[in-house]
Amino acid sequence: MLIMEKVVFKVGVRHAREYADILKELTEAVSEVEGSYTFFEMEEEEWVALGEDDRHEVMEALADDVFYGLGEHPMIEVGKGSITYHPKHHVIEVAQGDNVTRMIRLT
Repeated sequence: MLIMEKVVFKVGVRHAREYADILKELTEAVSEVEGSYTFFEMEEEEWVALGEDDRHEVMEALADDVFYGLGEHPMIEVGKGSITYHPKHHVIEVAQGDNVTRMIRLT
C-alpha cells in the first residue's frame, strides 16, 4: 500500500522586512478597501453581523491570502479595489479605482 502525503508550500513575495510588520500593514490596507469581505464570498449582512475582533481576524486572513497569492498572480482584485505586487520596486500597492490608497514596503 502506497501512502502519499500532500505538501503545500506558501510562496508569497520576496521581502526583507519582518513578515508580521508587513501583515499588520497589509491587514490595515485591505480593511480600508470597500467590499473587501466579498473576497470570501460574504454578504454585507454577514459582515455587519461580525464583531470587531472577528472582522479583524477575517481581514488578517485576507491579507495573508493576498500576500501569498501575489507570489503567483501579481495583481489580485479585492472588493472594489486591487492589490498589486511590484517586484522591481519591492512594494505592494493597494488601490481603489484610479487612486492608490497605500504602498507597503517589503524592504
